[in-house]
Amino acid sequence: MDTNHVAKEQILQIVENQLKNNDPPETKQTYDRLLKSGITEEDTRIYIGQCEAVEIFDIMKYQRPFNKKRFIENLNKLPEEPFE
Repeated sequence: MDTNHVAKEQILQIVENQLKNNDPPETKQTYDRLLKSGITEEDTRIYIGQCEAVEIFDIMKYQRPFNKKRFIENLNKLPEEPFE
């Protein structure tokens, strides 16, 4: 299994945990909104995972704490890709 596949699976597991625990609730709200707009379940999870990846990258590269405000802003912009 290559590194990219492992990273993708880990990010999708984070999304799954957030949905299951409703924490943060904005993840579930975004999930429901994207599904209602006609986006597939798989693509919806991938979109949310992109927002997670932005935060993980920032944490790893710059040793910054998780930016919940930016994460939620990026969720609210979906399906537009997160830019930060």
